[in-house]
Amino acid sequence: MTDADITTATTPVVDWQAWQESWDRQQEWYMPDREERFRIMLDMVEALVGPAPRVLDLACGTGTITARLLARFPEATSTGVDLDPALLAIAQGTFAGDERVSLVTADLKDPDWTAKLPYDSYDAVLTATALHWLHAEPLAALYGRVAEIVRDGGVFMNADHMIDETTPRINAAERARRHAQMDAAKAGGALDWSEWWQLAAKDPVLAGPTARRFEIYGEHADGDMPSAQWHARVLREKGFGEARPVWCSPSDTLLLALK
Repeated sequence: MTDADITTATTPVVDWQAWQESWDRQQEWYMPDREERFRIMLDMVEALVGPAPRVLDLACGTGTITARLLARFPEATSTGVDLDPALLAIAQGTFAGDERVSLVTADLKDPDWTAKLPYDSYDAVLTATALHWLHAEPLAALYGRVAEIVRDGGVFMNADHMIDETTPRINAAERARRHAQMDAAKAGGALDWSEWWQLAAKDPVLAGPTARRFEIYGEHADGDMPSAQWHARVLREKGFGEARPVWCSPSDTLLLALK
């Protein structure tokens, strides 16, 4: 994809859907089963809180979860919260005029981030492939804040890299196979994380937000990726009644906690 595919020659008119699709393709390079985890996530939302939920899309990025939520459940509402100005710009462009969606700029490491939300409680808090940039201590603190805003009977779901350090040989074999597949896809023209951001930095509309994004975050760096057992234990300690995986791939887990 070139700049011309995304932004017209008469900027600032932007094809936000093209940016969404570009983000999806870049993320799928890392996670070819990405849509499956979203499907299971929404299956469990429907099973536990129904087809018209009030949802918090935590670390929402471009609004990937929100877009799939509203396509499946037209009566749902979503609050997206993130700090990344570039990804939020894409989300804002995508959902402009949709009264079901509100977007909030907040730092999830700020203990008062929930004060910026439009609602005191949510039926479901959903997040995917985002919280691995937090280390264990601030992640546990975040889980405590999430537990406070999920209503009784509501759910929290996190789909992310959750590594079991007790299985090093399995982990190494899985990683080698996954990276071989990624290398093959890259040879076929897939964009990686760095290349996608280079493309965004060249776009007349996204260049400014992208520059601010790198001022905030710097280069991409992971925090901790504890096991699914760690996540389930901490979520129960923070106030959820039940917590366990409801889907997993060889590298990732979708963990559900029920209040």
